[in-house]
Formats: sequence, C-alpha cells, structure tokens
Amino acid sequence: MAVENTEQEFVEAIRTCRELFVKKMHDYGSAWRIMRPCSVTDQLYIKANRIRSLEMKKTALVDEGIVDEFVAIVNYGIIGLIQLEMGPSDGDLLLEEKALELYDAHASEALRLMLRKNHDYDEAWRSMRVSSYTDLILMKIFRTKQIEDLEGETLVSEGVAANYMDMINYAVFGLIKLLFEKQV
Repeated sequence: MAVENTEQEFVEAIRTCRELFVKKMHDYGSAWRIMRPCSVTDQLYIKANRIRSLEMKKTALVDEGIVDEFVAIVNYGIIGLIQLEMGPSDGDLLLEEKALELYDAHASEALRLMLRKNHDYDEAWRSMRVSSYTDLILMKIFRTKQIEDLEGETLVSEGVAANYMDMINYAVFGLIKLLFEKQV
C-alpha cells in the first residue's frame, strides 16, 4: 500500500485473523468456550513468548512464523473478551453464527479504541519496531496475570478486558507492519 491508511489496514489485518477463526470454528467448533480467562491469558503468553523467541533466534523449527502467532494473539484476545463477557462454559458451545457475531463486535470495539488512541498518539506506532509490539504484549500479559492473581481487586488498573484489547491492537500493528510494510 502506497498511502498509509491505518483504518483500512487494520480492517484487512482483522479480516485475515477472522478467516482463520472461521476455519478453526469449522474444524473444532467453539471448544475454546471451556477455557477460563486465566487459561486464555496463558495461551496468549505462549504465542507472544514464541514470537520473542523467533525474533531473537532468527530461525524456527516449527513451520509457523511470526505472522501466524500475531494472528493467534488477535484471535485469543477476542476469545478472551468473549469469555470475560460470557464466562467459561462447562460444555455449552456457541453456534458459529453467534461466535462470529461476538467476534465481530469485539473486533469493531478494538478498531474504535485503536482509532481513538491513534488520533491522540499520532501514528507513533508506525515508528516502532515489531519487536517492541512483542515486548508490549508480553508486558500486558504479565499485567493481566497480576490482575487475575489479585482476582480483579486493583487500585488503578483498567482491568483484564482493557489489557486484552491492547494486546489485540499491538498484534494488529505487528501484522500491518509485516503484511503491508514488509518490515521486521
């Protein structure tokens, strides 16, 4: 893309994530509904830690790269928001239509948040390195784990949902840089 259009790039990156989410819904259904939010947080940690490992080692022995892991962070972040909203299930699964409705609602909410913050920060994220998004996501994960350990009893934190939203947005920034700018 010659002209940077953050909103359009964000929507395209989310579309890529949603396409994988749809395929996984076909293969697995909404088996993720069993996960408690703390398990979602741990899954986010695994994905972000793998990105950091790949960034530092510069090689992968498993045929999934950094883009795949950023996609997973977006999808698990949205799953986390759904789980916070609905609570984990003991077996009640979501029909694909309902899961996609919730996915789209949270993706739209993430876009609106990004646009507000991007206005205030004036596209500063474009000058950052992809590795910085990885570190920021990991920091948000550790913050989230602390909030979960405190059972949500915080003094100044925005809470788990706000951290999930930030993780989604940082992962989308990474995807935009990797998919549209072809930089690492």
